[in-house]
Amino acid sequence: AKRAMRALRTIVDMSYAQHFLDFKGSAIPRAMQKLVVTRLSPNFREAVTLRRDCAVPLPGDGDLLVRNRFVGVNASDINHSAGRYGPSLKVPFDAGFEGIGEVVALGLSASARYTVGQAVAYMAPGSFAEYTVVSANVATPVPSVKPEYLALLVSGTTAYLSLEELGELSEGKKVLVTAAAGGTGQFAVQLSKRAKCHVIGTCSSDEKSAFLKSLGCDRPINYKTENVGAVLKREYPEGVDVVFESVGGALFDLAVNALATKGRLILIGFISGYQTPTGLSPVKAGTLPAKLLRKSASIQGFFLNHYLSKYQAAIDHLLKMYERGELVCEVDLGALSPGGKFTGLESVFRAVDHMYMGKNTGKIVVELPHAVNSKL
Repeated sequence: AKRAMRALRTIVDMSYAQHFLDFKGSAIPRAMQKLVVTRLSPNFREAVTLRRDCAVPLPGDGDLLVRNRFVGVNASDINHSAGRYGPSLKVPFDAGFEGIGEVVALGLSASARYTVGQAVAYMAPGSFAEYTVVSANVATPVPSVKPEYLALLVSGTTAYLSLEELGELSEGKKVLVTAAAGGTGQFAVQLSKRAKCHVIGTCSSDEKSAFLKSLGCDRPINYKTENVGAVLKREYPEGVDVVFESVGGALFDLAVNALATKGRLILIGFISGYQTPTGLSPVKAGTLPAKLLRKSASIQGFFLNHYLSKYQAAIDHLLKMYERGELVCEVDLGALSPGGKFTGLESVFRAVDHMYMGKNTGKIVVELPHAVNSKL
């Protein structure tokens, strides 16, 4: 009986040990690389250090250890590195908001829902790393490790929830999307078209205009070759009903002026100001109360973190749409950037520059390649 007991115990122990076995049998290394904010600055290169010899974190009972294969770059990465998201955050802290990869180890209670080798996407801090510990509660199982799924995590849900909660879209409404060919703008355009709206999108090149047309955008405006204010006055004299605004500065002012009676401006960001010391872009806000009153118009901010209770349903809905072929998830992996594809954590710096130079079409994604079965 004793021998039987001992055999049994071994089996129990082994099944638990399985949770800490790496995907495809390669050992999880002891050390890894990650990007760490080491001083507060909106200049990402100044703020962030690539650390090469960090301990690979261990998952707790309800956690997954994810080996990141693709990580998403967001405009707000530099707000995070400037310390604008929490005065309590003391350097050093980890950078990056979203990733997708395979589960390589997991805690016991997390193993009720996940298995080693499973593909998951997540929105959680610390994604600019080779391995990230993610609570099983915030992970999203995905059919495979595809960069397209990353586009839905922050960008897709931001567009979907803000329009759903604040946009009051209906057939025939005129919707203006700024930075329309960007990671988030691409979804605002498509979701507005699905709601049978007339969509106007601003962008910075003819290539982006063509991309917007392919998404169904009715009137792309390349602001490098056309005057946005003049186009709006001329072609939309009655104004636009909804603005999806993420640029700020002069474009914000134009958008406010273009609002129709009872028009609504949804503010999801003001990227034009993030690189400044204050993070703000100057706007002519002095006359704002008068303009809003005269039109019974409104401006409403949208910050994804305040809508997390609706996040899971939104991401599930968007994933289904993508799987059915109803949504384009354009990703920019840097193939056309001067340094070539964004590969490896060191290229996150280039990827952030690429975004701030307005060069991206779609969601900027960095690939972290892995040699399978490497013992490194």
